[in-house]
Formats: sequence, structure tokens, C-alpha cells
Amino acid sequence: MRGEVQSVHFVGICGTAMASTAAAMQERGFRVSGSDQNVYPPMSTFLAEAKVEVMSGYSEANLRHQPDLVVIGNAISRGNPEVEAVLERKWRHTSLPALLREYFIHGRRALVVAGTHGKTTTTSLLAWVFEHAGLEPSFLIGGIPENLGRGARFTASPWFIIEGDEYDSAFFDKRSKFVHYQPEVAILNNLEFDHADIFENLAAVQTSFRRLITLVPRNGLLLANGDDPNLQGMLEVSFCPVQRFGLQATNDARAECLDLAADGSRFTVSGFRFELPLTGELNVRNALAVVACARHCGLGDAQIQEAFATFRGIKRRMQLRGESGGVAVVDDFGHHPTAIRETLKAIRVKFAGRRVWAIFEPRTNTTRRKVFQRELAESFGDADCVVIAEVARLDQLPPDDRLDPHALMESLRGSGKAAAYLPTVEAIVRHVHAAALPGDVVCVFSNGGFGGIHEKLLAAFKDARA
Repeated sequence: MRGEVQSVHFVGICGTAMASTAAAMQERGFRVSGSDQNVYPPMSTFLAEAKVEVMSGYSEANLRHQPDLVVIGNAISRGNPEVEAVLERKWRHTSLPALLREYFIHGRRALVVAGTHGKTTTTSLLAWVFEHAGLEPSFLIGGIPENLGRGARFTASPWFIIEGDEYDSAFFDKRSKFVHYQPEVAILNNLEFDHADIFENLAAVQTSFRRLITLVPRNGLLLANGDDPNLQGMLEVSFCPVQRFGLQATNDARAECLDLAADGSRFTVSGFRFELPLTGELNVRNALAVVACARHCGLGDAQIQEAFATFRGIKRRMQLRGESGGVAVVDDFGHHPTAIRETLKAIRVKFAGRRVWAIFEPRTNTTRRKVFQRELAESFGDADCVVIAEVARLDQLPPDDRLDPHALMESLRGSGKAAAYLPTVEAIVRHVHAAALPGDVVCVFSNGGFGGIHEKLLAAFKDARA
């Protein structure tokens, strides 16, 4: 296919992974174009600098140059005029994960990080360990590591470090993205039910992860969280080596002398003391996976620790956006109940003795549904005050499937929480501004922009204390 393809068109080009891949293909000499409904900075600026032609909106006319290959993003569905034209004309098309395998991963040593939680942090930390050691890896990450300054890079290195998402690849390929990534090492951080729009239950998620496991070669390695009961029945395989990491005594890479402190976490593995500038048990497990993988790939403990010591975190992962009027505003991507719970536990350590607010936007295809009605109420246990925003796109769900925010409020108040359901960003800012005190910490949980709420909160606190 490579020899026959000279021009490539990306439908839905402004996603981070799509844009990064498009720019890399342009750099490799392909003629690249793309289209998207949402063409605005920073991705529009990034693509312009990469000299990639981008068309605003979807139209059959965007294909008049007859590209040799069309890459269709996984948010694109039937009815899109470009998709309909491609299918009608029987043109060659593919998903982004399949394109990555064919043009960027094939022949490389792929380290694939999968799991319901911690993928972005683990992938970022692993990429930084390899980068700090001078190995210049290619990487594709669903976030922006502060050390690396971008979420994707494609180099000539034999190493390709990639976040393995279990979400589907495209409307025509409902397999998880990670089955395309040819793992030499597969890291399974954990496994829980998520993505209720594409998985029926936990067993369906486990089936998808089993497909990833079956791709690990005999000279590779399956690294799995030995503390997670949902993974245990999947690890008894004979076709590749298996190692476990975690906090229990039966794990191969086990954290000992565990110390969770406000300035980070310290732990010992096989007698070597590691210090991580990230807080919380979940991050210790993320780091254990990195230690085990890096050791397997030939890096020494001292090299790993040098990288840990200089790691600056990831945007939108417990990121302090600022402190105004004595109130700290933290941004976090967490949306699954477990991620919310673990982040709040870590905030309790990092900001010890301070009152904690949790503001949550139910925006994902899972949290908009009632599947986590009980679990969401329990996940805010370490928050003193909770605010729930309007459930996104409620009109797209049958009434019986929707999260009930009023029932969530009753559960929270019944457990002694100060809780409020406020539909708009403006109402939330007014409420928190009126009730927050100097010394409080406000953690905003959302996987979207949330109407610029972080800056609006900081501005409100600043004006109040002026």
C-alpha cells in the first residue's frame, strides 16, 4: 500500500492524534490534506505551521483532488458527506490506528500502555524515561506531558511508546484501537467497566483486552497490575512472558517502604529507592509499570530515577491552574468514579488540612448514563463540598438511561456533603465564589473545556479579594 499512496486526506483532522500524524506524513513527503468541523487554534495553527491544507466543514468538494488514501477519524459516522463519497466511489480508506501500524509502528519496538486508568500518566512517564536516557523514542500520548511539550512525535528510533486506547477504531472497525499497535510490551494498568456506549458490560471490556494480550510475541512481555482482580483470570498464558507489578507481596515488581507525601511519593523496588514527584497510590502503580518496562528494555534503576526526578507532570492531570485570593484551582481529566476517587485521595495528601471542593461535569458517554449512579456518589468521599454541572447532551439518551443528578444530590447530602446541582458554568462560579474560603482547594473534573471555568473561578476569587 505504501508504494501506491502519494496523497492522504484526513476526515476529522483536528484531533490531536490525527493532526500529529497528518503533520508527520507531510514531513515524510506525502501530499496531505484534511477537513474538520472544528478548525481553530491550537490545532489549526499547528497544521498551518506544518503546511497541511485544512478545509473547514465537511463536503464532497473537499475530495475533488482525489486522494489515494482517506483516513477516517473515529468520531466520524455514516452520513458525513465525505464518508458517503468515499464509500460510493470505493476509494481506499482506513482508520487512524491502522494507518499508524502500517506507516509508523511496523518494524518498531512498540511499548503499548493500556488500562482504564493511568494510561496517559504512565505513557508520559515512560516516554520521558526513554527520552531522558537519550533514546529519542517516537510517542503518541492522549495528553501533553510538560517535559515533552506535545502529545506526539515520530522519530527514526526503534522505540515507539503509545497510549493504547480501548475505544473503537472507526465506524467500520469496532475493534479497540490498541489491537492495531503490534505490542512488543503490553502494559495493563487496570481494568474496569467504562465506555458504556460501545461495551455492554465488564466481560465485553475483558474480551477486548484479551485480544491485545494475544498479540504479545514470545520474545515480548505482558506487564500487568497484579493487584487488580479483573485482570487475574486473563494472565494465565503460556505464549509470552508475564510479569506483575503492584503493592501486594506476590507481584514481581512490588512497591515496598511506601511513602505518600505532599511533595510526591517514595517507594522501594528490589532494594532501590525511587522518588516520584507525583502523589497518590495510583501514580505509584503507574511508576511501577514504568520501572518494570524500562528494566526489561535495558535501562538501569539510576537512569529511571534521574528521569523520575525531573518529570513535571501532564496538563489536565491534577494540574494546578493557579491560586487566587488564597483559593487553589486544580484541573483534572478524571471522569470515571475510580479516577475521581483516587485524585481526591491524592489531593488530600498534597493539600493536607485544606477544605476540598469537587466540581464535576458529567460529559462522557458513560457518566451521562446511570450506570455509575451509585459509584459516582461514593467517589466524592474525600471532598467536603461537591458541585455537579448539567449532564451533557441529555436529549440524546432515553430517560431510563440517564444519570439522575437529583438522586446524586440526595446521596451526597445524605452522606453529610454540602452538594449542589447547578446547570451552568456561570451559576457554578457564583456559588463557589460565594462559599469558598481562603485556603480552599477547588478541583474541576471534566474531559472537555467546561466553558473556561478554571479561569473564570480564578478571576472571581481575585476580584473578591481585591
